[in-house]
Amino acid sequence: MREFFGTDGIRGVANTPPLDPESLVRFGQAIAAVFLKEDRRHRILIGKDTRLSGYMIETALASGITSVGVDVLLTGPITTPGVAYLTKSMRADAGIVISASHNPYEDNGIKIFGSDGYKLPDQMEQEIERLFLSDKLKDFRAKPACIGKASRIDDAVGRYTVFLKNTFPSELTLEGMRIGFDCANGASYVVAPQTCEELGAEVIVRGKSPNGRNINAGFGSLYPEIMQKLVKEQNLDIGISLDGDGDRAIFIDEKGKVHDGDAVLAICALDFKKRGLLRGGAVVGTSMSNLGLERALAEHGIKLLRAQVGDRYVLEMMKKEGCNLGGEQSGHTIFSDYATTGDGILTALMILAVMKRTEKPLSELASVYVKYPQVLVNVEVSEKPQLNAIPSIRDVIVKKEEELKDKGRILVRYSGTEDKARIMVECESEELCAKHANDVAEVIRKEIGAPL
Repeated sequence: MREFFGTDGIRGVANTPPLDPESLVRFGQAIAAVFLKEDRRHRILIGKDTRLSGYMIETALASGITSVGVDVLLTGPITTPGVAYLTKSMRADAGIVISASHNPYEDNGIKIFGSDGYKLPDQMEQEIERLFLSDKLKDFRAKPACIGKASRIDDAVGRYTVFLKNTFPSELTLEGMRIGFDCANGASYVVAPQTCEELGAEVIVRGKSPNGRNINAGFGSLYPEIMQKLVKEQNLDIGISLDGDGDRAIFIDEKGKVHDGDAVLAICALDFKKRGLLRGGAVVGTSMSNLGLERALAEHGIKLLRAQVGDRYVLEMMKKEGCNLGGEQSGHTIFSDYATTGDGILTALMILAVMKRTEKPLSELASVYVKYPQVLVNVEVSEKPQLNAIPSIRDVIVKKEEELKDKGRILVRYSGTEDKARIMVECESEELCAKHANDVAEVIRKEIGAPL
């Protein structure tokens, strides 16, 4: 059982445990100690988004890491997938991202990549926690002559931009395209527009003026209305909304309609299959992937495999099943032929390439996928017992499954980060979805609901 690491690293309010300076120095030492495997100089790369607290966290981690005799490479503001790429390409022993993704600026977090660019497995995170909580860290302190040094990589964004451009087909350009980006005042505010401009596009940008406190504040993938308005006002071909650390993307077509990660999977799966590039005969989604996606893929002989919610679990299933395409509704899309994690800018380039190759607008490409109405109801709970262990809850879920049969589906689960039960229903109409979801919510509230 991990005490600090959740499904996507350590996250919390900046300057409070475990994201206070004292704890972060110890985490830096513990992370470095886990990677001390050989008698040689080791290097750990650190990147961050644009939160004010990133400076404090970066300095504390670097202090802990160098005290163990490991060198630190500092990239400055760069996306999460940018850190994953640079960690591998620069042959660092590990990479650390300082970010809380789409959360407000007061929050922050750290997530760690191994030398292969993949997020650390659970057992390594457990080892870091074990060292952090033990009194053994003092045994890893380096002698004065062996203390590590920290240095900045001045061309980190340039290196990552070159990688991104090389994923775009060499026979195509973005000339003639007018593209809108909402960079959420986050880590992608330089690299996203720069990449597309260098490929020939005209780019109009919103959310490009970070001040440490405005990351995700009314901008980014949680606020697609910013891009909807811009697309209509500027007559753009496409709008792309990124989140604070740049690992997810939501799209707005030329008519102003929003398309999430499920639409991306449908478009790219059909394109990959047509070109003989889809591996495993399947796409990996999650338990939250829309039923409409499953049916759209089935019409073309493609299976939808469902993993747990969380991009790390999507990637695990992709590896297990030999698939090269997977993702989540939220906009995390993984193209494993190119990257080791979700990458919003890479996803944008993949969609833009399909548009260019087919000479079709996004609205037409996305029409292959018809989204089923979906309703999500959250219930605050006082405890989290197994849902099927409570007869009344089990019975109402079974009843709803029987009523829906092959015309919809219901998913009931606990939140991984909050004391809430989440009831998701998909079926033919939003009204019917709401009725089924509220019926289940009422029983859960009665049995284990948190007191008002």
